[in-house]
Amino acid sequence: MSKLPVFSGRQCVRVLEKAGFVIARDKSSHIVMKRQDPASRVTVPDHRELAPGTLRAIIRQAGMSVDGFAALLD
Repeated sequence: MSKLPVFSGRQCVRVLEKAGFVIARDKSSHIVMKRQDPASRVTVPDHRELAPGTLRAIIRQAGMSVDGFAALLD
């Protein structure tokens, strides 16, 4: 398992978009993203820096591994 880099909420959203998620709601301090196949819903806090545990939870909710998430980085 690789070490997680420091991410902002918006950077995390961009990576999730590459994984097939779309923004369903962006109204306040959290961004709700959905994916149709396989069905999944993820809530990303719109913070400047996400805590490592929060980022791991987001990756787990998205049904991805840390390595799979890191592979989508540019």
